[in-house]
Amino acid sequence: MLRMLKQIVKVGVRTETPPAPADEMAKVARLQGDILAVLGRALTIRVVDAGSCNGCELEIHALGNPYYNIEGMGIRFVASPRHADLLLVTGPVSKHMATALRRTWDATPEPKLVVAVGDCGCHGGIFGESYASLGAVANVLPVDVEIPGCPPTPTALLQGILAAIRARPASDAQARDA
Repeated sequence: MLRMLKQIVKVGVRTETPPAPADEMAKVARLQGDILAVLGRALTIRVVDAGSCNGCELEIHALGNPYYNIEGMGIRFVASPRHADLLLVTGPVSKHMATALRRTWDATPEPKLVVAVGDCGCHGGIFGESYASLGAVANVLPVDVEIPGCPPTPTALLQGILAAIRARPASDAQARDA
C-alpha cells in the first residue's frame, strides 16, 4: 500500500480526458438556459383536465418516461397551481369545470402561461359549444399557445410548452424578481 501511495505522489493520478458532451446534452443545456432566462428557475406545470376524454392526459404522462425525460430538462409537474408557472389545460371546458378552471388561473402566480392541449382544448373538438360545454379554453382563459391534435403526440406537447416559454419575454422574470 505504501509503495502504491508513493507512486501516486510521484506520477500523479492519470485518467482519461472526459468525452465531449453529446448533442442531446447540449440541447438540454440550451433549453435549461432558456427556461432560467425566462423564469429564473425550473418550469413547473399544473395539468388541468377541464372535461377531456383522457387521451391528452395519456400523452402528457408519456412526457415523464425515460424517452422524453421532461424532468431532466428542468420541467416538472406540480399538484398545486400555487407552485405552477404554466397551466396545461386539456379538453373542452365543461360548464361544471369553468369555475374551477378560473380559480386555478387565479391561484397561479404571475408570470403565468396557459397552453390549450388537443383539438378539444383549442377549438372545442367534436363537443363544440353546447348546453354542457363552453368549448375552447380560450373562451374561459387567455391562451398563450395551442397544441392541436387528437391527441397531440408527446413531441408536439413538448414543442408547445417550449413555444410558450420562448414566447414569454425574459423581462417578465426580471420584473418578478425585482
